Amino acid sequence: MKAMILAAGKGERMRPLTLHTPKPLVPVAGVPLIEYHLRALARAGVTEVVINHAWLGQQIEDHLSDGSRWGLKISYSREGEPLETGGGIFKALPLLGESPFLLVNGDIWTDYDLARLIAPLDGLAHLVLVDNPGHHGRGDFCLSDGRVADAGEQGDTLTFSGISVLHPDLFKGCQAGSFKLAPLLRQAMARGQVSGEHHRGHWVDVGTLERLAEVERLLAGHS
Repeated sequence: MKAMILAAGKGERMRPLTLHTPKPLVPVAGVPLIEYHLRALARAGVTEVVINHAWLGQQIEDHLSDGSRWGLKISYSREGEPLETGGGIFKALPLLGESPFLLVNGDIWTDYDLARLIAPLDGLAHLVLVDNPGHHGRGDFCLSDGRVADAGEQGDTLTFSGISVLHPDLFKGCQAGSFKLAPLLRQAMARGQVSGEHHRGHWVDVGTLERLAEVERLLAGHS
């Protein structure tokens, strides 16, 4: 199974760190954030990774190179303009092929075992959901009997972790340009084509300097 890491965000809420460093390369406990994902993907048995980038993207390529340091083969999807999550994935589909692929947001940190996702996909998407963090108390989706539905439909909501497996067919009918991923997921949910699971371990959306410090505290506790 191939994987894609989303790394095109500008990281404006993490300035001044991201004025001259792309957010995926911001160090967390001395290690660039994106390297945690590369290590986790390699442990899971993934060998081919696609990374999209825009802001200061050449720095990402210069630092990660071909990925051989981690036993990976990295390809890059270069975005000249902001494409949102859906548009960025759609642009990268020629590099990802026709089979389901693992997707990871580049600006999260988690102890989730990505090897759990190396399994046949039931439908068009499988989402890893987490408890709602304080900064996103309303959540995103509901999980019931292994199926994911739009928020408010079935019970309590959970937050989408930014980790998923997607089938390229989810993007059928889409056109190149900027568009969001969530509407495509909700359409698939309405057809019962999205499965999911609840990860109860550590997960942090590293979107601010405060949450960056939170990850460093967690890592210090693990060592």
